[in-house]
Parts: sequence; C-alpha cells; structure tokens
Amino acid sequence: MKKSPKFPDCFKIESKPHRYCPGCGHPIALKMLGQVVDEMGIADKTIFMVDIGCSLLAWDFFDLATTQTHHGRTVPTAVGFKMANPEKIVIAYVGDGGAYAIGLQHTITAAMRNDPITTIVINNTLYAMTGGQLAPTTIEGEITTTTPAGKKSRQVGKTLHGPEILSWVVNKDAYLARGSSNQPLELKKYIRKAIETQMKNNFSLVESLSACPVNWRTNAPETVKRMEELEKVFKIGEAKT
Repeated sequence: MKKSPKFPDCFKIESKPHRYCPGCGHPIALKMLGQVVDEMGIADKTIFMVDIGCSLLAWDFFDLATTQTHHGRTVPTAVGFKMANPEKIVIAYVGDGGAYAIGLQHTITAAMRNDPITTIVINNTLYAMTGGQLAPTTIEGEITTTTPAGKKSRQVGKTLHGPEILSWVVNKDAYLARGSSNQPLELKKYIRKAIETQMKNNFSLVESLSACPVNWRTNAPETVKRMEELEKVFKIGEAKT
C-alpha cells in the first residue's frame, strides 16, 4: 500500500486540497515556501501576509500567523509589522498586480530603504482572479481580455521586469531573483536565500513565473510551452544588485 505524501509541517492539512485552479503555479511556489520554512525551523516566528487577488487563496494555506491586506498594500503592511516586531520573519506574498501595478510605489520604496522583509511575487502576466486582463507584466502580442488583438507596446507600454527595475535602487546587500514554477527546486533555493537575506536585516524579493492555464486558455502541453517562452522573456536567475 502506498503511503500518503507528507506535507510540510507548517501546512494546514485540513485545508487541503488547495483552492487554486488546475495547473496553476501558485501551489508550487507555496509548497517550496512551506518546505523552506520547515527546513529552516522558523514557523513559530514567521508572519505571512497575502494580497488581494489569487494570492489571497493562500490565507489559510499554512499554519502560520497570517493576515490579508488591501490590494497593493501588502508590502507596506509587512514593513510596518517588521518595524514593530523586528525579531519576526515577515513574508509578503503578492501577485504581479499587487507588486508592480497598484503596489509598485511601495515595492520600490521598500527596496530603496532596504526594509528587511521578503516579498514573493507571482508573475503570470495578467490579472488572473478578475478575468485575465492586461497587467504590467503582459508581454508583447499577448492576448488578454483587455487586449483581444494582442498587446501592442506602442499603445499600452513595454513589459515591466520587476527585479531588473529594483536592481537599480536596492542596497548592495539586498537579494533579488526570479524563478519559475517550471523549476521548483531552483525557486526553492531562491526563496531560502531571500529569507536568509532578511535575517541579515536586508530587503529581498523573489519573483516566480507562474502558469495560468484558465486565463491563458491552454491545455497541459501548451501551458508547458508557454512557460518555456516566458522564461526567454523574463530571465531566470539571481539579479545583480
């Protein structure tokens, strides 16, 4: 008889199965985060903050102190909590809209000030929960519900690359990286380094490219191919600071 798979200790077993759509990349990033938290033994001092959007579905994912904020305000809320409780490990979990659209000012400001928090950004190139609209990360030619003929940069602007932008303003001891749900173990390595950077009193951010088959309208093989194409547009690896 096969044994049931063991979830990381910080998972809330009673909340399984997760509430994400089939094929979504969020659960992969969250599983990697959960494994890191357990392996580092920091569950009792970790504060997990989630944004509005698909990221909010992670609010009961872990047996961690967790709070949900208004859209785009997760990063400053995390910064405030860290200021009040500097001994805690504070993780802000947001989508590309919360980090790079309504929350862009907060993300840049926290990076500039070297606020010692860790931000995990899920980049699926669109606004998933609200129906698949254009996002700052939407790539050239991409079809969304608000760009049915494909995105044209001359009309709505170029594609935003978060870690690359932040690399111009962060402290030299900060940590920036981009992983992918297609490469979970590499993503896990980046998340661990990001938390270790926070523990040294520096800012850290990890972006994860994430599949969204429902809004991309892709089947399994098409989703994998789409992720491979995104990894050519958004460079995987650690950013230079």
